[in-house]
Amino acid sequence: MSRGLPFAANPLLDVRLPAYRSKLVMLMIALAFIALVARAVYLQAITNEFLQRQGEVRYGRTVELPASRGKMLDRNGIVLASSLPARAVWASPEDLRATPAQLAELATLLQMPPRELQRLVANEDKTFVYLKRQVEADVAAQVEELGIPGVHQRKEYKRYYPEGEALAHVVGFTDVEDVGQEGMELSQQRRLAGQPGSRRVLRDRLGRTVEDVGLIREPREGRDLQLSIDTKIQYHAFAALRDAVVQNRAKAGAVVVLDVHTGEVLALANLPTYDPNDRDGLSGARLRNRVITDTFEPGSTLKPFAILVGLESGKYTPQSMVDTAPGYLTIGNRTIHDAHAHGTLTVEQVLQKSSNIGTAKIALSMPAQRMWEMYAAAGFGQAPQIGFPGAVAGRLRPYKTWKPIEQATISYGHGISVSLIQLARAYTMFARNGDIVPITMTKASEDVPGVRVASPKAVAAVRKMLEMATGPGGTAPQAQVPGYRVAGKTGTAYKQEGGRYVKKYISSFVGFAPVSNPRLVVAVMIDEPSAGQYYGGTVAAPVFSRIVGDALRTLRVPPDAPLAGQMITAEPVAESM
Repeated sequence: MSRGLPFAANPLLDVRLPAYRSKLVMLMIALAFIALVARAVYLQAITNEFLQRQGEVRYGRTVELPASRGKMLDRNGIVLASSLPARAVWASPEDLRATPAQLAELATLLQMPPRELQRLVANEDKTFVYLKRQVEADVAAQVEELGIPGVHQRKEYKRYYPEGEALAHVVGFTDVEDVGQEGMELSQQRRLAGQPGSRRVLRDRLGRTVEDVGLIREPREGRDLQLSIDTKIQYHAFAALRDAVVQNRAKAGAVVVLDVHTGEVLALANLPTYDPNDRDGLSGARLRNRVITDTFEPGSTLKPFAILVGLESGKYTPQSMVDTAPGYLTIGNRTIHDAHAHGTLTVEQVLQKSSNIGTAKIALSMPAQRMWEMYAAAGFGQAPQIGFPGAVAGRLRPYKTWKPIEQATISYGHGISVSLIQLARAYTMFARNGDIVPITMTKASEDVPGVRVASPKAVAAVRKMLEMATGPGGTAPQAQVPGYRVAGKTGTAYKQEGGRYVKKYISSFVGFAPVSNPRLVVAVMIDEPSAGQYYGGTVAAPVFSRIVGDALRTLRVPPDAPLAGQMITAEPVAESM
């Protein structure tokens, strides 16, 4: 412009560009737009489902809807186990925003040490950690009121057992995941548990539900289970056993009550026991269901089976004479004894006075195979099929391995091991005229047909002998019950430790009542009584008497004997071991 030339005529602007360059630029811009459109189509149409899934991974959650576990009921509809609403308190450490005072209050509400709570929430890399499971509703409400960001709750259930320690070994318990761990809770897990449902929700970064997408699957509640247990009889059995264990300063005890007609378990109790609602410090000894899982040498309670074999053979009648003098019997290099020398006894008196020698002589005159067959038919050596965890078979060795001394000792309950529930079931044959029924822990709707294992005539003779054992001159007059005729047999056996017999005892009694029309079989075992008495007739028989009297009155079974003048106060005959 200083030279008088116009701006447009500036030589710098007078540049001639090739025409293809503008076209190339336009083509590149067009291709970019096409790429953007293609990308949009790819994202919005082709990969739409993938992107939605990725979004749901970040914000969507499948929430489990817990199913309520089925209730357990006794035979009369009384609740033995039920599920109560509870809450699981959890936290997201990366989102947690709490003051020291809030954390201290939270620890107090959850009944946990502050240091433990601090440890759980210290790792900010975690997105989920349980603080406390199965928190009761009122406590959960107080936790909610604290309003701590990053602390959340989810619905769950807590199992409650109204009968506490009295029924612990029957119902068992569940863990924090509501899965059965012991007892009927374990054996009936599939029936009781039900099936959880699920629901799809959207949550924000703080874990709060912002949208309910919809139900995926409805929860299916667990089915209720009605047991054969009668809580009234159970209470009487537990109380009688507890008092006997304390009175005799015993290590442990067990009792089982069976219904003769149906094979139902009306009561089952063990000591030591535990409270399934509070299992802190729970030990294996308290968990053991001794009625079903423990075996012991039953002692003289097995004598009726050996005598039954003798009667069925036809070689003996109840009045056949057996010489037990001079009070001991040598077999090979072993000698067995009676508590007292009885001389010559009838077969009836052999059982009434619990003579080892008389029983052994009868057994040795029988083929070992026939004895074994009777014991096996009674259920010894086989785990009872009762649908209960831990049921054991005991020990009944093959008859081909028996030596004469072993056949003799097995006849009076040594060299063989049984569980208490096996023993109780075996005695149902004496109460049912020679047949035997399966045992059940669930309520039966009607009487169960039995399997014939012995002749009614021989069984009737043994039943009379068992009634004599609880009368004058017998080993168990303390088993008598006012107003009812009872029958049964005592047992006293040394315990084995390290393969050797030691001077520790197991006292037992098994019997049934009323004799005129038997309704109940009751088996009692007291382990290591140490208060001075150890014979089954003085330790276990009184427990039987108390339980049978209370149970028959509970069931309103009419008396079959006069109330007056029935009880025998004489000392029981000492039992041979």
